[in-house]
Amino acid sequence: MEETQRQKKIAGIIQKDLADILQRAATDGGLKGTLISVSKVSVTVDLSLAKVYVSIFPNKGAKELLEGIKENQVAIRYELAQRTKHQLRRVPELNFYLDDSLEYIEGIEKSLKGEENPIENRDLLDKRKKS
Repeated sequence: MEETQRQKKIAGIIQKDLADILQRAATDGGLKGTLISVSKVSVTVDLSLAKVYVSIFPNKGAKELLEGIKENQVAIRYELAQRTKHQLRRVPELNFYLDDSLEYIEGIEKSLKGEENPIENRDLLDKRKKS
């Protein structure tokens, strides 16, 4: 089922403000060389839950950083509520996921260029399976 206009609008508001909140938290936390972006937000029909896909560059340490984001989820949601109090009545519950699509695309490009051939090196196939 396709998203309604309301879902898209709320997802856009959340995406914009969350990207700013997360990037500011990263720079204030001493991660000056780290770029955090919110690549996609999808909101459920009842507007109670939002899936937030976060892209982190450079990729090393991304899982640890995502765990830190999940641990501070309450504070992030509170900050989001303060920013969007004139636009949203209730801020949806936030679930954060790591967006590894850039990594996946890079792997495909390497295969196409011939740098990594999954036919010759079978170990590469296990790395590419999506979970």
